[in-house]
Amino acid sequence: MVTRLLEGRLDMVVGSRVESEQAAYRAGHRIGNRFLSIFVALVFDSTLDDVLSGYRVFSRRFVKSFPVLSGGFEIETELTIHALQLGLAIDEIPTPYCARPKGSVSKLHTWRDGFRILRTIFNLYRAERPLAFYTGVGAAAAVSSIAFAIPIVVTYLETGLVPRLPTAVLATGLMLSALLCMAVGLVLDTVTRGRREMKLLAYLSHRAPGPERRQT
Repeated sequence: MVTRLLEGRLDMVVGSRVESEQAAYRAGHRIGNRFLSIFVALVFDSTLDDVLSGYRVFSRRFVKSFPVLSGGFEIETELTIHALQLGLAIDEIPTPYCARPKGSVSKLHTWRDGFRILRTIFNLYRAERPLAFYTGVGAAAAVSSIAFAIPIVVTYLETGLVPRLPTAVLATGLMLSALLCMAVGLVLDTVTRGRREMKLLAYLSHRAPGPERRQT
């Protein structure tokens, strides 16, 4: 993996786990890993087959530009999304994955850590793609507002009355919330772009990986 990193002048190489026996994965771990890998691929345009693999090597400039925020099994997701967001050069190498030796116990809890990883992906999506996130929330609020408002408008046009005032207030509040969400998304998108540029500058301040060149 180190050789592949240096020869390809890459920033991260992931050891994609390939089961060498059925007992290597528990059923819950297999399903959860596959689900989360597909989710990251759809949201962040990932091409990695094993997002949660902890077997990785990094370039110096990757490490220097990566802000560590997690302390558990969510760290693999953070590493992957950091690389995808900055458009770094990454690759995968298939590695055999065997069952644990007898007497050893996995530290991974299927449901607890699965939810923590999913929560990390959600938070990173909100932080790294705020425009898409808040526009989606705003669009949902706007659609709900219109759905509540249509019967009220129809009744008003027919009778000149607004008999369901609380519903009218709710529809107005939802539409104002939709506009506010979209405005927040625009502001946070600008902030996110600035933060991403700072990380990219930290990344570019270090030499790319590769064989040392001697000066003559």
